[in-house]
Amino acid sequence: MSHTVVVTTTTTTTTSTPDGGFCNLGYARSFQGLLKIGQVVILLIAFLCVHCEDRWIENSSFNYFEVVTAWFLVVFLVFFLMHLFRLQSKITCINWMLTEFLHYAVGGILVFIASIVVAVKSYGVSALIAGSVSAFLCLQYVQCVLLTGQGNAQSFLV
Repeated sequence: MSHTVVVTTTTTTTTSTPDGGFCNLGYARSFQGLLKIGQVVILLIAFLCVHCEDRWIENSSFNYFEVVTAWFLVVFLVFFLMHLFRLQSKITCINWMLTEFLHYAVGGILVFIASIVVAVKSYGVSALIAGSVSAFLCLQYVQCVLLTGQGNAQSFLV
């Protein structure tokens, strides 16, 4: 009686990212990451310009501008840190593309309105005008992310 023995071998390979670890430093050097860093810097400049000059001029429209730019700044930092530490791949119960798109849409509209109000009520004060222009520049960054297809939010639209 003849017996046949079949041997099956399975090989498993694992690949690691070139950055290694839990931190995606390549994202910070990418076009998308540099845009987020630029947005944070420009929003910080806009916030500080209006905040430092707001002490001398009492107006609720300047407070609105400060709240909107601070909120937009904090959420940009949160999204940047999420991409930097790859948290969006670990928290899969949230549609991050839709969340980021809604953030860009709502935040862009609110910053646009706040910039117009500060530009109109600047009373010729150069710091307030600089803050308004900086916020308009941030909106140009948002449009660049959405229109060039470099951001995660743009892939939601396709």
